[in-house]
Amino acid sequence: MYNLRSDKWHLETERLYLYPLSSRELLLWVDDLPALEQELDCQYKAEPMEGIFQGIVRSQCTITQEDPEHYLFHTFWFLIQKEDGIVIGSADFKDLPNEKGEVEIGYGLGKEFEHHGYMSEAVEALCAWGLDQEEIKAITAETDPDGWASQRILKRCGFSKYPEKNPCWWILSKAGK
Repeated sequence: MYNLRSDKWHLETERLYLYPLSSRELLLWVDDLPALEQELDCQYKAEPMEGIFQGIVRSQCTITQEDPEHYLFHTFWFLIQKEDGIVIGSADFKDLPNEKGEVEIGYGLGKEFEHHGYMSEAVEALCAWGLDQEEIKAITAETDPDGWASQRILKRCGFSKYPEKNPCWWILSKAGK
């Protein structure tokens, strides 16, 4: 059984640790994955660090450094299996809450871990934590029109269609919690 070091703040579900990466760890994720795996004592098998995704993570390194007080809303959270320390995916809040108190969530999973309920488990935990924050009134998510798996995850976690946005947007509000 894998144990995340007790000095590292994280969320916990039945099968996962949800660990928010520091700005330094984000940079290692982009530039030196073996060093990050060694530091966190884990093995990375989530989505590949390439293309647009790599650029997004790199930009978050700067933002987390510039706004350390709110880094939990700018960083990526690793989804680490408790069973074996394998990083199966990541999730993030895409920025600080807007003027309505809404914050967007995003997520991705390594292909071999799809269809096992891991992402529903992780999204549910992140949303519960997010809605416990005073400044957050609702969590939103955008899916591809044909992203049925992602839409099922959001439905399972209590999201509904967001009537004020296009049909690919979803919302989970404190009132619906």
